[in-house]
Amino acid sequence: MQIDQLNILALGRNPEIMLVMNRLLNAPARWYGVTVNTEEEMLAAFATTSFHIVLLCAGVTPEEEVRLKAQLSALNPSVIVRRHYGGGSGLLNNEIKFVLDQENIQLAS
Repeated sequence: MQIDQLNILALGRNPEIMLVMNRLLNAPARWYGVTVNTEEEMLAAFATTSFHIVLLCAGVTPEEEVRLKAQLSALNPSVIVRRHYGGGSGLLNNEIKFVLDQENIQLAS
């Protein structure tokens, strides 16, 4: 599948970390990142934007992860939901590129 813009939603409980995540997700050309701190914010953003990837970040429990994956997949079966464990900008970039390769998604040139 080829897309013009990669839309990424990230949910995490630490506002300071999510500020950094927002900057990192919006740095690459043709990436659009939205970061939120609550499930309510996540569902509101998910309802208005077609996200390709959802990252579950620091503070999201394993139980929440299972529930959110099921809930988001029911709303959009093609969404990719992954746990993000942190790390520097290079690690995040490579993590996203790995997911894109795995799912055979390419950004248009």
